[in-house]
Amino acid sequence: MSDTPPAGGVPHFDQSVPPFDLQGLKTYDLGSRPSKVFAEDLGQPVGAGATVGDWIDSLPRQLAGNDLRAIRDQVCRAYSGHKTSVAALGGHVIKTGCGPYLIDWIKRGLLTGVAMNGAAAIHDLELALAGKTSEDVGAQLHAGRFGMARETADAFAVAARTGAETQCGLGWALGKYLAERECTHPESSLLLACYQANAPCTIHVALGTDIVHMHAHVSGAALGEASMLDFRRLCTLVSRMHEGVWLNFGSAVVMPEVFLKAVSVVRNFGYDLDGLVTVNLDKQVQYRSKVNVLDRPSTKGLELIGCHEILLPLLHAAVAHRLTAEQYHLRAATRAA
Repeated sequence: MSDTPPAGGVPHFDQSVPPFDLQGLKTYDLGSRPSKVFAEDLGQPVGAGATVGDWIDSLPRQLAGNDLRAIRDQVCRAYSGHKTSVAALGGHVIKTGCGPYLIDWIKRGLLTGVAMNGAAAIHDLELALAGKTSEDVGAQLHAGRFGMARETADAFAVAARTGAETQCGLGWALGKYLAERECTHPESSLLLACYQANAPCTIHVALGTDIVHMHAHVSGAALGEASMLDFRRLCTLVSRMHEGVWLNFGSAVVMPEVFLKAVSVVRNFGYDLDGLVTVNLDKQVQYRSKVNVLDRPSTKGLELIGCHEILLPLLHAAVAHRLTAEQYHLRAATRAA
C-alpha cells in the first residue's frame, strides 16, 4: 500500500487494526468484588461543638487519615507501656514554631529523649536567648553578615568545651548554658526543657554546616568530642527501644543517618529492637528518611507528609485527647470495681 495520501489529503484507514470485539467479556456481581473503599470509611462532617477527638475520628479511614490515627496510637501505646520514645528533629521543626509541642511532651513524659541536628539546636538557643531566630540569608549573605551573631557562637563555644570536658555531651551543655543565663524566652527552649527534666537531649553536628562553625573561637575539636559523646548517649537510648517509637520530624539527611548508625551499633551488641515502630513526618518524601527510618530498622514504619506547623500540632492534639479519654475510662473502671 502506498504511503501517499489519496486526492483530497485523507489517508487510507488501516483495516488490519480493527476495534477489538468486546462481545463475550466475562463479568461478575459488584457485591462479590473485593474493594478497598467502603461507605463506612468516608469522612463525616462535624458540628461547631465537636471535640478534637470527634474531628480526628471523623476523618476518612483512608491513607493519611489512618496514618495519623496509627501514629497517635503508637505514641500513646509507648507512653502507657513505659516504652522508650525519642523525637529526632531537623531545624525546620523549631523555626516553624513546633518546639512548644515537644516541650509539653518532655514535661509530661511522653518523650524519653530528643535528638537534633545542629540547626535545630541553633534555632532553639536563639529563641531562648533573644526571642527570635532565622535570619534573611539572601539579604545578609552578600554583605558578609550571614551567621555572624555573636551570642550564638559564644554559646556554642562555651557549651562545646563544657560538654567535652565534663563528658556530658553538647545537648546537656547547651541546656546548662541556658539555665545559667537570663533568657528572654526560656519557656520556648526544648534544650532547656530537656535539661530541667533531666531528659537526654543529644546534638549531632555535621562540621561546616552550621553558622557557628564560621567563628574562630568555636573549637572543632571540642564540638566533635561533645557531639561524639552525644552519639554514644543516643546509642544507649536506641538500645532500649524494644517496642519503642522513633519519631523523625523534619530531618532528611543527618538524623536518619545518625539513627541508622545507632541501630547498627546496638544490633552489633545483640540488643533486641523487635517491635520498634518508626515514624517520619516531613514536608515531602525523602530517600533517607524512607529507607533509613521507615524500612530498614523497624518492625513497622508510618509516614505523614505535610507542613510541620500543621501536622505536629495536630498530632499533639490527637495524642492529648486520646490519653485524656483513656484516663477517663481507667478512672471509671476503677470506680466500678
